[in-house]
Amino acid sequence: MTTARFLTSSDVADLASPAEYVDAVRAGYRQRGEGAAAEPRSTLRNDDPPGMLFSYAAILPDTGAMGGYMYAAGFGEVDAWFVTPLFDAESGEPLALVDGAHMNPFKTGAAGAVAVDELARDDATNLAVIGTGAQARGQLKTTMTVRDFETVNVYSPTKENRESFAAEMNRRYDDAAVGAVASSAAAVENADVVITATTAADPVFDGDLLEPGTHVTAMGQYHPEKRELDHTTIERATYVPDLRDRVSQDAGSFISAMAAGVVDEEDIHAELGEVVAGAADGRTSDDEITVFDSGGTGIETTAGAYLLYEKAMERDLGTEIEFAPASEALQG
Repeated sequence: MTTARFLTSSDVADLASPAEYVDAVRAGYRQRGEGAAAEPRSTLRNDDPPGMLFSYAAILPDTGAMGGYMYAAGFGEVDAWFVTPLFDAESGEPLALVDGAHMNPFKTGAAGAVAVDELARDDATNLAVIGTGAQARGQLKTTMTVRDFETVNVYSPTKENRESFAAEMNRRYDDAAVGAVASSAAAVENADVVITATTAADPVFDGDLLEPGTHVTAMGQYHPEKRELDHTTIERATYVPDLRDRVSQDAGSFISAMAAGVVDEEDIHAELGEVVAGAADGRTSDDEITVFDSGGTGIETTAGAYLLYEKAMERDLGTEIEFAPASEALQG
């Protein structure tokens, strides 16, 4: 018998800063680039009620943890529920069971921020954010820790959403002018970094509008028939996914571009972890357009959950729960 810690979403709320998430996730991707195991998500689809059950996992030896997500989206409640089991990477014993609701936008945003730090120009000052939901908030809060942005242009098709988002973030960031714009084209114009955080099935901006040297982080890329980025963007860019094996499975923008004959698998430059670890080049010129395709992995999930677990243990947060090993169960 061993004990683990059950951590609710409220237990872990505000335990870690956006910058701490970025540091933890950067370390996770560095380990992946050095050979740590991680698998793309598996997806089970249900027709009635419509919904999907997802799972993915990673082992981070240097962090000392392994785990990932199992989560349901849709179904009768038309919502999502994130469950994160966390295990010790040496003993294999369970460490924690974490409600991942609060963590989700931050750990996903941290992966995007690591990509911005690795792939965007050092002098990037103009940021565009397309989307205004929880994921857009997580992307902005983490990305603001890796570059000194002077302007942030925000677009959502709903005027009230983009204006309230911009007002909230303008109050948060004294050194950046955050404003709502009336179109995605206006957001992308003169942007050094573009973040798309939407549920769109079709491209959300015209790739011809990207200036040379722009970096794009697209995090709504988790379904083979959803594509935030058009063929032009994929064709023009150095393309870096979170996991290479995920691309043919559910990276909708790249899948569509391959079907159109615009690119092929040889145009997958490298995984983000390979760039972080120095095993592959990131940006090689100021004129290069780069894309990070973020569909979600166990790397950032495990790294983020372990960060919260350590902080929760320091403060004695959560509830102890017991697990029986299989050897004990098999004796019955």
